[in-house]
Amino acid sequence: VVSVNVGLVGKTIKRWGTEEQREEWIPKLGSGEALGCYALTEPDSGSDPASLTTRAERDGDDWLISGSKIFITLGTWAKVALVFARTGGEGARGITCFLVPTDSEGFEARPIKGKLGLRAQDTGELFLERVRVPDSARLGAEGDGFKVAMSALDNGRISLAAGCVGIARGCLDASVAYAKERTQFGQPIARFQLVQELIADIGVELEAARLLTWRAGALADAGDRHTLESSVAKYYASEVSVRAANAAVQVHGGYGYVDEYPVGKYLRDARVTTLYEGTSQVQKLIIGRALTGESAFA
Repeated sequence: VVSVNVGLVGKTIKRWGTEEQREEWIPKLGSGEALGCYALTEPDSGSDPASLTTRAERDGDDWLISGSKIFITLGTWAKVALVFARTGGEGARGITCFLVPTDSEGFEARPIKGKLGLRAQDTGELFLERVRVPDSARLGAEGDGFKVAMSALDNGRISLAAGCVGIARGCLDASVAYAKERTQFGQPIARFQLVQELIADIGVELEAARLLTWRAGALADAGDRHTLESSVAKYYASEVSVRAANAAVQVHGGYGYVDEYPVGKYLRDARVTTLYEGTSQVQKLIIGRALTGESAFA
C-alpha cells in the first residue's frame, strides 16, 4: 500500500499534477480515504512499457480510453488509477498519463487469484472500454506519459526496497529465535558454525540493503536526482530478500516448509519483488546505462 499508494501514485500527482489535481487527491490518498493504483503494465508489455497499446482518443474536450492492464497492485481497491495510454505514435513519446476514477462508466477491475505470494495484497486486471475523462484528468503534458511513468518508478522503487529490507529483517529475527530454541545433538543449533554462517549472511546483506535504501531515500527527500540510487536499492534489496528468506527456510529445516513458522510465507512474498516495478534484469540495465553512458534499451 505504501509503495503504490504513496510512492507511485501520491508522489507522482504531487510532482506532475495541477493544483486542482493535488487538492482533490493528495489529502485522500494520504489519509487513506482513497487508494490509488499505477496502471502501466499490460498483457503484452511488461518490461517494455513503451510498446503499450491502451489507446486514448480525443472526443471534443474529453478523452476516450480503451485497453487493458494486468498485475495492477490495488487494482480492485483503488478509487483512482494512473492510466498510461497512447495518444500519439509508436514509442515512448506517444504516451500520456491520465487520472481515471475507477467508478467511471466502462471501467472494470477483476481480482487476480492463485498467486504464489502476497495473497493478502490486492492484485487486479483492469479493462477500459471507451472510458470518458475530461482533458483536466491528464497528468502532465500530452506525450509526457513515459516521463511520468519513469519518475513514478524512481520513487516507488525506494518504498519497495524498504519493504524488502523488512522481509529480510523478519527472516533474521525468525532465524535467530528458532536457532536459539531448536536443540539438536544436545545443544541449540545457534551454536553450530554453518547455522551461524547462514544467519550472518542474512544480517550482513540486510544492513547493506538498508543503507542503500536510506541513501536513495535521502536523495529523494532532498529533491535530488535518484534514478541510479533507486535502481541500485531496489535491485539489491529485492535479491537480498529472496536470499534471506531462502536461508531462513534452511535454518528452520523441515519446519520452514510448513505454516507453523513465518519463513515460508516470507519466501513466497519475497519472490515477486525481483519482478515488479522493474525486474532485476531491467535494474541492471538502468545501472549499466548510468555507469557507462550507453543504453542497452532499444
